Amino acid sequence: MKESLKNEQIVLAEVRLIGPNAEQLGLMSSEKALEVAHSYDLDLVLIAPDAKPPVCKVMDYGKFRFDELKKLKDQKKNQKVAKLKEMSLGMTISDHDLEIKAKQVCKFLAEGCKVKVKILMKGRIQVRPQIGIEVMNKFAELCASVGQIEKQPEIAGRNIFMFLSPITKK
Repeated sequence: MKESLKNEQIVLAEVRLIGPNAEQLGLMSSEKALEVAHSYDLDLVLIAPDAKPPVCKVMDYGKFRFDELKKLKDQKKNQKVAKLKEMSLGMTISDHDLEIKAKQVCKFLAEGCKVKVKILMKGRIQVRPQIGIEVMNKFAELCASVGQIEKQPEIAGRNIFMFLSPITKK
């Protein structure tokens, strides 16, 4: 968080001053504004440096910093970070095994996680990557009830990747 300027740090020709009870005290020099702040036994804090003219407020700086840090902490707490899970498949996976893996991925998607599905092509099967893409599309169909394809199956070297994300309810 960027530190706000306060008291003697504010050296501006003219500022708009807001009083401790949110009342407009008008335009004045920063020196005069500092005198007003001292008359209230409070600090002069620059709250809008980009405004024309810059806006200062008479307040308790310690309480202001505490409230700002508390807001930041609450914002961080309420942020939702999407977790990324990974599932590996084989080019020649059986239908039953595919269903079991799809069931596990559906659980991940229901929890709100994104899922990276990959197939590693080994040996002679590398010549026919379209088989792997068919397996990926079939897998995506099995997970269609709780997830959607975020990124279509893509061949990258010896791997085929696909990303699934949970269906968002609007």
